[in-house]
Amino acid sequence: MEPYALLIAATLNAGTVLAIASLGLLINEKAGIVNLGAEGMMLCAAIAGFAAVVHTGSDTLGFAAGMLAGAVMAAVFGALVIWLNTNQYATGLALSLFGAGFSAFAGVSYVQEKLPERTNFAVPGLSDIPFLGSALFKHHPLVYLTVLFAGALVWWLYRTRAGLVLRSVGERPESAHALGYPVRWIRFAAVVAGGALCGLAGAYISIIYTPLWVEGMVAGKGWIALALTTFATWRPGRVLLGAYLFGGVTMLQFHLQGIGVDVPSQFLSMLPYVATIVVLALISRNPAWIRINMPASIGKPFYPGS
Repeated sequence: MEPYALLIAATLNAGTVLAIASLGLLINEKAGIVNLGAEGMMLCAAIAGFAAVVHTGSDTLGFAAGMLAGAVMAAVFGALVIWLNTNQYATGLALSLFGAGFSAFAGVSYVQEKLPERTNFAVPGLSDIPFLGSALFKHHPLVYLTVLFAGALVWWLYRTRAGLVLRSVGERPESAHALGYPVRWIRFAAVVAGGALCGLAGAYISIIYTPLWVEGMVAGKGWIALALTTFATWRPGRVLLGAYLFGGVTMLQFHLQGIGVDVPSQFLSMLPYVATIVVLALISRNPAWIRINMPASIGKPFYPGS
């Protein structure tokens, strides 16, 4: 039973990375902005967080550095697409390419660096339960905070005035503007918040998930997080479930290798991306369902004078 407990634990760990990034991107898209730069932001945040921990020994400062890196990159993206009205998709792709190159350049001297000894986390009284203890109660606190954040985001989006305003900006920005809401600044705040969460996900990878720095270590998780928002039809609860689903598929390759399944490792490595394509293909068969749930003004520029 222990290998299955470890698989569940690894699934939650991997799913946390995807959940944090996807929830950040969901906030962006609820405001009507599509940011394809998640991969680049996560890479820059990964090296920023890793470097901060190497120099300070503090995981907290590492997470803060990662969030700051993500927020700064998102702020630049937001200024370009919101005020200069550059194409959101092209600008996001440029951000992703920049992040990949810059992180590789900045991280050259950190490839051989090691972090201070990692703390083993455990929930007192619950971590000793057979099977469940290993599977559910020996995770970094951020794993549990992510679940709480997803629940809080559901409440905020659908039960508060601020959440209603954010959704109205993504649905009918002209109407929100007519009512006196600063649409551009609301979108900018959403973009920066989303970037900070992508940065937190990137820092989690290099500090907790795989505590080291290697060029390109995000390995497509930013793109999977983007797909997850569509897969979840822009619902935070579904994002969380989808993140654990894709996290499980990612970890399944290592589990199958561990139990001796004779399948080429290259095919197993393809599993998360094949699953992404299959899910998106299935969802696209019902465009009306996507159209009902998708923010009406997603990806569209807003001109206050129009």
